[in-house]
Amino acid sequence: MKPNILLITVDQMRADCLGVLGHPVVETPNLDHLARGGVLFRSAYSAVPTCVPARAALLTGMSQRSHGKVGYQDRVPWEFEHTMAGELAAAGYHTQCVGKMHVYPARHLCGFHNVVLHDGYLHHNRKKLNNTVDAHFDQVDDYLTWLRQTAGARLDITDNGLDCNASTVARPWHMAEELHPTNWTVTQSIDFLRRRDPSKPFFLYTSFVRPHSPLDPPQAYLDLYRELEFPEPPVGNWVDREAAEQGVSDPTAIFGKLPRRRLDRARAAYYALITHIDDQIGRLLNALQEYGVSENTVILFASDHGEMLGDHHYFRKALPYEGSAKVPFIVSDPGGRLGLRQGSESNEVVELRDIMPTLLDLAGVPIPAAVDGSSVLPLCRGEQTEWRSYIHGEHSYGALSNQFATDGSEKYIWFSQTGEEQLFDLKHDPEEKTNLAGIESWNDKLLAWRRRVITELTGREEGYVRDGRLVAGRQPLTLLTAAARD
Repeated sequence: MKPNILLITVDQMRADCLGVLGHPVVETPNLDHLARGGVLFRSAYSAVPTCVPARAALLTGMSQRSHGKVGYQDRVPWEFEHTMAGELAAAGYHTQCVGKMHVYPARHLCGFHNVVLHDGYLHHNRKKLNNTVDAHFDQVDDYLTWLRQTAGARLDITDNGLDCNASTVARPWHMAEELHPTNWTVTQSIDFLRRRDPSKPFFLYTSFVRPHSPLDPPQAYLDLYRELEFPEPPVGNWVDREAAEQGVSDPTAIFGKLPRRRLDRARAAYYALITHIDDQIGRLLNALQEYGVSENTVILFASDHGEMLGDHHYFRKALPYEGSAKVPFIVSDPGGRLGLRQGSESNEVVELRDIMPTLLDLAGVPIPAAVDGSSVLPLCRGEQTEWRSYIHGEHSYGALSNQFATDGSEKYIWFSQTGEEQLFDLKHDPEEKTNLAGIESWNDKLLAWRRRVITELTGREEGYVRDGRLVAGRQPLTLLTAAARD
């Protein structure tokens, strides 16, 4: 029988927030266990690091040039012929998603047989606009319906007063721990194991909304981190420190130097949410054993993007820096049936588009021609294989609209509105403190990386390249109209 598949994703978790990587504070024993018994990818990235484009890459296996989402834009219909769940369902898998999808319309199945949905607080789902077909928000949030049925008809996901993008403020979860969305996601995932079709292999996608803000961990988890001393966040030599000193008055702001007490409180809550998720993942892994499917279930864990968390005085995502664009990526095969190099690491540069072909490959399902990603299973087995030399990433982000390219060892960044370039030696400067662009000894490297980005952008409708040169100041798009849809 084909292996069962458990895909676990979290929202906005930094790549470095794993105990197995030596993080000085955060505790993730269950994820560490998966990594030590599987393969940990040290250079995994989200090419367009916000929720919507990242999930397009994950669910379709396409690059941003193919799926067309090069920035964040809600309310764009998903019209993709081939999806990860759809291909697995067609191959005989019983498919289920629990948690966050962040597609449009919100109840689009994207090939799943069923979706038990909680996207968190999405502004467009809470405000019905004129001449739209959007459903009322409680029709697109199964968690909210469950919460009201379980704990009180007047409860809402906004009751704690924190905005969904308030990455600089934190407070404890205000209800019983078992009512937290993280617990609910695992409770519903376990319920799928109870009622799945036992005659078919299953594909379960457990998709957590946290540690994306609101930063609201249960009190017990916040207490784990509240009194700890945290290291100073990195601040590069390229940062406008004078502008940062003006502070952050808006809790959803993306740049500014926070008072240390407020920053540490936000970091404590963020780490607490990760440990809370880790414990609930442990609960789900235990349920796999109880239902007798652990040895025949392959697990892939990843995040859709990261969180700057005060690095260089930035917060949230959409930026090309490691805190925002780099993600955790683990493949684990507890039963040992795939021949993975258990306990190994890979430094090859991988991206979210590689998840769909990896899962199809391990299930023995043909990979559609529309898929741009590649299966990472050969890397997991230590096989000699040709692999990409770098990935190209980007994000439309107003004045901070950016293009980047990296091989995991070096990174080139071009800010398309100003023309500013940055180059980082990630091997010796993983925190990206020193911009090497303009340093003579790095000029050849800078030119080589610039040429790669020029190659990626040549022919793009924004007009970023003219006569073989990058052109600053062109209007960035969030959607490419010429992108493929099949």
